[in-house]
Amino acid sequence: MAIDRRQEVLNAATKSFSLYGYKATTMDQVARLANVGKGTIYTFFKNKEELFDEIITKLIDDMEKAATNAINSEMSFQENVHLALYKMLEFRLEHQLTIKLFQEERDIGTPVVQQVMQKLEQSILFFIREKIERAIEKGEIKQCDPEITAFILLKLYVAFIFDWEKNRKPLNKEEIAHLFDLYIFKGLSNR
Repeated sequence: MAIDRRQEVLNAATKSFSLYGYKATTMDQVARLANVGKGTIYTFFKNKEELFDEIITKLIDDMEKAATNAINSEMSFQENVHLALYKMLEFRLEHQLTIKLFQEERDIGTPVVQQVMQKLEQSILFFIREKIERAIEKGEIKQCDPEITAFILLKLYVAFIFDWEKNRKPLNKEEIAHLFDLYIFKGLSNR
């Protein structure tokens, strides 16, 4: 069985970024964790940035697949928005790398990490926007600006999951779904 050195390097780098963050990870650490010489890493990747970018690209792809798998064609647009958003944010919370990156962005403000977090958010927004555009085409929801709607949905969801919990009892999935239905899909109108 052949050893895939490139994959070993990726696995080791993911582990190092997850443990130490982007700024504190060195190519020497990655080489030690992968049990390869540092030169071996450079046969696959130009630098730490390129290595990090490949890991993040795969992470985003995995997150989008998890969200897509959460969608059920038997359910309404509203239910699927909830399922997909929850899965994406749950994915971010369950993966040690994203947790470490959130901490580094907040505590240190490393520019590369800020760019990655923006890329992650843009990926989520693009995913949601596509679903909104399809729902409009199918007549499931009324005409709206898909980009603005995606932004509002994501920010409200993040607020319910992260910001609300800072000083209050966490909301469960059903409570969040109800609040989305109330504030977004039905509105506050008595009509």
